Amino acid sequence: MDLHALEQFLVVARLEHLSRAAGELHVAQPSLSRTVARLEAELGAPLFDRAGRLRLNESGRRFRDHVERSLGELEAGRRAVAEAAREGVGSVRLASETFLTITGPLAVFKTAHPDIDVELHQMPAVDMHRALRTREVDLCVASQPIRGDGLDSVHLHDEQVWLTAPPGHRLASRASVGVEELRDEPFVISRPGHWQRRLLDRLFAGHNLMPRIVCEGDEPAALAGLVIAGIGLSLIPAMARDSDLSALGAWIAIDDTACRRILTLHRSADSRLSKAAQLMHATLVAWPWNTPGGDRSVG
Repeated sequence: MDLHALEQFLVVARLEHLSRAAGELHVAQPSLSRTVARLEAELGAPLFDRAGRLRLNESGRRFRDHVERSLGELEAGRRAVAEAAREGVGSVRLASETFLTITGPLAVFKTAHPDIDVELHQMPAVDMHRALRTREVDLCVASQPIRGDGLDSVHLHDEQVWLTAPPGHRLASRASVGVEELRDEPFVISRPGHWQRRLLDRLFAGHNLMPRIVCEGDEPAALAGLVIAGIGLSLIPAMARDSDLSALGAWIAIDDTACRRILTLHRSADSRLSKAAQLMHATLVAWPWNTPGGDRSVG
């Protein structure tokens, strides 16, 4: 089978939309349609249901899983050869929902291993299982659960997530607050997919409520500043209490045991990590996440 056709199939399978897939691949849609049709003819079975919106069918899902693993192994082989050619120095590819959380261990890693190339990928947790299976990345640090089999996971850190309010807010003097009391409050929060937004949505859904969001963005580090400016409330992890911004607003506990962030390091259980990835894995596991000052992230 043609590797290029398989790579294009994976994009169509992920997006389940021909025109968007064609745009991402920078190819003409009719050409992409013919590629998928030729692949289905070669396999002797349709891979998509085409009644209405394009949907990956059961055969397509099974084929996708095999293709992801196969292309992932080819990529792993390519990198193994490259690592051998560089006499074992190699590189490591690390994905995280936010880089603010991992700046501390990254600095330590680069100081200890200056010759190792570090390639960073920012992605939501929902994309991490696929990225590990296809060997797009070696390691993932997630702030929320990753669904999928075949993962080797290490718990890094468990911390409380606080409600933050501007000085003078009606809740600023409270030690704790229930979710129901927040139904009419404005929130500044990250976009859908980010752990803070997913946590906020889960907390409110647990009380059959929807949060009132007045600002959503891609800069978690800016949330504390927007809270202090009086734009709205937000959710900030306990790590950020060591930051300079922490003293400028109120920190209030939410009466819900689910209001926590759990950092987890993931790798594919059936893959061989390069020497560089092994060293990065060891650095992240050894980092003092629970020590005050171990991280000053607000993301």
